[in-house]
Amino acid sequence: MLTLKQIREDSAAVVERLAVKGVDAEATVALICQLDDRRKSVQTLLDGVLADQNKLAKEIGALYASGKREEAEAAKSRSGELKEQSKLLDDELRDITERLQAEIVTLPNLPSPLVPAGRTAEDNEIVKNYIADIDLPENALPHWELARKYDIIDFELGVKLTGAGFPVYKGKGAALQRALIQFFIERNVAAGYNEVMPPLMVNEASGFGTGQLPDKEGQMYHVTADNFYLIPTAEVPVTNIYRDTILEEDEFPIRMTAYTPCFRREAGSYGKDVRGLNRLHQFDKVEIVRIEHPDRSYAALQAMVEHVESLIVALGLPYRIVKLCGGDMSFTSALTYDFEVYSKAQDRWLEVSSVSNFETFQANRLKLRYRGHDKKIHLCHTLNGSALALPRIVAALLENNQTAHGIAIPGALQLYTGFETID
Repeated sequence: MLTLKQIREDSAAVVERLAVKGVDAEATVALICQLDDRRKSVQTLLDGVLADQNKLAKEIGALYASGKREEAEAAKSRSGELKEQSKLLDDELRDITERLQAEIVTLPNLPSPLVPAGRTAEDNEIVKNYIADIDLPENALPHWELARKYDIIDFELGVKLTGAGFPVYKGKGAALQRALIQFFIERNVAAGYNEVMPPLMVNEASGFGTGQLPDKEGQMYHVTADNFYLIPTAEVPVTNIYRDTILEEDEFPIRMTAYTPCFRREAGSYGKDVRGLNRLHQFDKVEIVRIEHPDRSYAALQAMVEHVESLIVALGLPYRIVKLCGGDMSFTSALTYDFEVYSKAQDRWLEVSSVSNFETFQANRLKLRYRGHDKKIHLCHTLNGSALALPRIVAALLENNQTAHGIAIPGALQLYTGFETID
């Protein structure tokens, strides 16, 4: 959430920067400024009335004490009028403050100056492109056909048990999932990330804190009886560990990693690009989260990008790194790098990770702050990235490593799978 200070200090700059995300914020920013002006005015009036009330309260006691009962009763009547006036002003102040907050939360995060201009994925900037030679057998199959051939993922059984988008992993397919999770977690821990195992459901405050609510509530599974939400990513519970927290400056950096199943409704997703593992309602993902000093968050972002890249390199997958343009960025992000792996069998790029810096946007919602060496309280910066999301990694591994005799397991994973091929 943007701070009121950000909006008021340079409203024109806020409107200009949000336009990079394709958001016309002029009317909203103007309304926020008007509401804030009215809030200040009502607060001043209320403070004056409360001061008069306090003054009268002292006078009434003195008047009674000196026997001036008639004057005391008149003052008491005036005090009643002021009390009613203060109640009306207090109600108005509460209403304005709520309206002001409601307008502020509709504004997305300001994009970093590093964000390319553009409206769609076609305008994203490719910052690195590594394509290896992949020698596939004749009549190479997409992963959903390989899954059926080797009986490692059962999409039809998932439909029977739950519905489309909930596959069942079997045999070596289940072992491959487990191996990837362990591989990613161990690599993340070795890089300095502390492993946590969070709940898979969160409350509204947690959803609001990281920006999923109210922006993406239609994409989250809602447990209505208890008003909980199934997590769309481990980012939500892990970042919220530090909600309503004041850190000391010397505690930075805070680095966490978590494996969780993730749940997304993916409403409106149809067509050939969602076949097989390309888009699921339940999937496994390993996440990395950092809480950083504002002066060091972009160096931390670069370190996260390099770490995620090392995971993909270790798996031997062709990949590219893409800097998202303004129009393709999320509501909460200030700068995002996507990682995509190439699937030769599908002849398309598959997104497997987004690594983002949110600057103070989430921290303001979370009330996540730190006490600086100057003894003042400041907002932290938050970052997160997938390290990595499994479904499309699995799709690319199956498709790119298929041979005439089976599917070869990358050497880095064989210690975890216990086998070298799926056949």
